[in-house]
This record gives sequence, structure tokens and C-alpha cells, in this order.
Amino acid sequence: MGLLDRIKRKKKEGKETDTQFEKIKTELDQLCGDDKETYEALFHTMFLDPRKIAISMRDAAENAKKFEKDKDSLRARAWYEIAGGLAIYDGNTKKVVEFFGECEKLSLDRKYSILKNPEKAVAKAQEFYKKHVT
Repeated sequence: MGLLDRIKRKKKEGKETDTQFEKIKTELDQLCGDDKETYEALFHTMFLDPRKIAISMRDAAENAKKFEKDKDSLRARAWYEIAGGLAIYDGNTKKVVEFFGECEKLSLDRKYSILKNPEKAVAKAQEFYKKHVT
């Protein structure tokens, strides 16, 4: 019984320490504030530092089209996501809608919330980039 008592005691101690930590707000969370829809849209689509991506938006889109033509939808979707993330960085709302729309077509089980209000999401992303990526 001594072993079971130790296990139960560790579980109780672990639960107490979990409640002591507060949620630390990220910069994106602070920027979006109460707008959880925009936060979720950007959390899953934008790059923190797109300057580190070694390919251009145009080349990523060409790669996506090539893989789509070859019927490799998984790789095509990945390249469209990269192109869409770079379009967010460029502030090009039209391209964001185009690339993430293609992603959604290729992936019937995944929805991209950035397509609901792309102008607002791109504007918030631009604020983030102006503050953190210069």
C-alpha cells in the first residue's frame, strides 16, 4: 500500500502546482485582444519571422501548382500554406484568399478561418510585423 499512497500523493501535488501558473499572453494574443477569431486565424497561418523563409511567395505558389498538377495534394497544400503565409507578410489580401482557398479545396477536412475575414487578419498581422520584424 505504500506505493499506491506515493502515487496518489504525487498526483495531488501535481494538481496543486498546475493551478498556480497563469496563462502568459503572447504578443499576438495581446495584439488581437478579445478578437479570438482573428487570433485563431493568424495563429495557424502566419509566420513569426518570414524573412527566414528561403523561398519567395511566387516560387512557393509555382511549386504548389506543380504538385497539384501531379495529383500530390498533400505537398500542394503545404506549398500553398507557405505561399499564403508569405502573402500575409506582404499584406496581399487577394493572394491570401487565393492561396488559403486552394488549401481548403485540397483539404476537405480542414477549414481555414482566415478566409472568414482576411482583411482584418492581414491588418493585425501587419501590426505584429511592424512591431517585431523590421
